[in-house]
Amino acid sequence: MRSARPVGLLLCAAAVALWAYGMTRWQPLTEPLGPWSEHLPGNNAYWARDLRFMAIMAVPLGLVLAGRGQMRWSGPAVVLGGCWIAADVAIDRADPISDDATVLLAVAGYAVLGVVAALLGWWERAAPQTREPGTPPASDRRVLTGAACVAGVLTLVAAGMESPTDREPELNQGALATAALLVALAVGTALAAAPARTRARVGLAAGLTVVSLLGVGLVRAVAPGERLLPQAALGAVLLTGVTLLAWDWPGGRPVWRHHALAALIALVGPVVFLVATAVPMMIMLPIGATLTELAGNSPIHAADSDLLVSLVGLIAGLGMAVLLAWPSVDDRRQLRYR
Repeated sequence: MRSARPVGLLLCAAAVALWAYGMTRWQPLTEPLGPWSEHLPGNNAYWARDLRFMAIMAVPLGLVLAGRGQMRWSGPAVVLGGCWIAADVAIDRADPISDDATVLLAVAGYAVLGVVAALLGWWERAAPQTREPGTPPASDRRVLTGAACVAGVLTLVAAGMESPTDREPELNQGALATAALLVALAVGTALAAAPARTRARVGLAAGLTVVSLLGVGLVRAVAPGERLLPQAALGAVLLTGVTLLAWDWPGGRPVWRHHALAALIALVGPVVFLVATAVPMMIMLPIGATLTELAGNSPIHAADSDLLVSLVGLIAGLGMAVLLAWPSVDDRRQLRYR
């Protein structure tokens, strides 16, 4: 996919802008006044933080796309994402609120992104070329397909984001923008994982993007607390579409029985992984509460939980990647016999 690099970097740039805006415009809306216990926030109070963290996660995913799944891009991209989260917590503690702060954070983010992309591009050119032009190796295809799965599950989390009141217009705006960015990443990385970019796959990618964006809008239109079924349907469509784009088509046609099984996994898997990750995290790993304290924000009320749903979505996405990131027929046969 020749356009993978510019598209990946463009999506990274959009993620940086979304992060900067979320830090200076949406985050202040979620921070309550006063330290008194009756004013302590409840479940999902820091929704802006989760949307912002998912925008940060979109940066490594975009770099994976820009690097076409090569490990010399993917490894540093993950390290950059972790460092960016740490920097985000420190910046959140400073409470930047102004147009100037938004511009400053965006410019700083673009500078970091530009330096990292330039270094990775130089490293790639300096390394000996062992891959055949136009043919992504199996390992790179698995990385790209896995990234598409992660972006797909994060789309569900972003689309279903809630708050204690669910009355903030900014919540809908942020959820729609973040989910749309993640849809683009899921479709883009899946198309880049294909063995060849044919007209049929490009048309399928365009259709999947439109349907997924409509699905995101449908999830947001449903009342909070009733979004599980639309989210599951969106996940089934998006992740099944990822497999149709990324997996081999022997003889020019998909292996429909494989995609039927993938559709069943895509329907059930995200919900199972999200629940299996969220419950232990609420009970044993108070990561959200720790980050809230480090950022200098008010703790969540004792009757509720400070669950970092963006991290839950990331772990669930990695779980789906284990199941679906096998784009070649030989890959899936080897997986079956393990």
